[in-house]
Amino acid sequence: MLFENNITGLFKIELPIIQAGMVWASGWELASAVSNAGGLGIIGAGSMYPDILRDQIQKTKAATDKPFAVNLPMLYPDLQAHINIIIEEKVPIVFTSAGNPKIWTATLKEAGIIVVHVVSSALFAQKAEAAGCDAVVAEGFEAGGHNGREETTTMVLIPLVHKAVKIPVIAAGGIATGAQMLAAFALGAEAVQIGSRFVCSLESSAHIHFKQAILAAREGDTQLGLKQLAPVRLLKNDFALSILALEREGRGKEELAAFLGSRRAKKGMYEGDMKEGELEIGQVSAMIEQIKPAAEIVQEIWKDFTTGVEHLKALPLNRSF
Repeated sequence: MLFENNITGLFKIELPIIQAGMVWASGWELASAVSNAGGLGIIGAGSMYPDILRDQIQKTKAATDKPFAVNLPMLYPDLQAHINIIIEEKVPIVFTSAGNPKIWTATLKEAGIIVVHVVSSALFAQKAEAAGCDAVVAEGFEAGGHNGREETTTMVLIPLVHKAVKIPVIAAGGIATGAQMLAAFALGAEAVQIGSRFVCSLESSAHIHFKQAILAAREGDTQLGLKQLAPVRLLKNDFALSILALEREGRGKEELAAFLGSRRAKKGMYEGDMKEGELEIGQVSAMIEQIKPAAEIVQEIWKDFTTGVEHLKALPLNRSF
């Protein structure tokens, strides 16, 4: 094992770098590439019908002999079918999100599966620990996709969660570099979960138009919207500006849900409609400049992290100021 701590030991991986399970971007190609590079790749089940999920799991197992995981948003309508497939296919690790971890954690753990839950507050982290989760992902307000209503930033959330629970903490939200990873470790995290940067990998199943829009993004080009339904950080386009305008006008949940529709995320992130599609991405998109192979991204983050560690060791901390 290249780096040893509670998370790498728990997952049996070489590096404490985890690729987030993002809808319409995280299929078997990306998950297996990250796992083969020494991190933990995750299949994003939130955009998959049960038969598609089974196919993706089987393809991942054929492409890597390393550990991998499935991200399971608990608001998925046919959750039981996904749970059954995950158990039947002997997926080693599951990351649950967007719901109560108490409902399925015991079932998954009885099947020998490691369970991690994504949280946006210290209180939810404690509930995940009480439910039997093996670790938590503490995801700050900067993150793309579904977000916490508390709007707590990563730099504040990580130490709060670290203090609140005894299980290992994985940092997420606004992390794309090894330097940011090092900052998260200083706050108590033992791994990082990275989404936006892996969207811009060659293996990501996101549409090339979406990847190019991320590369063009600058500070302030994302905003949290749909707060009445489920808060989502979006890249600003015609759809996002329209939904934000409706929210400012005080429109109700029913009207917002009708405007959102059922295929808006697929239309944007997977099919490439940059005007009317839903484009979920984090604030850190402003720092992403190139589309690269996933393995190269993992290596670059790790090199940046270790360089930062050596830089800190060289600081003249004994000098009087």
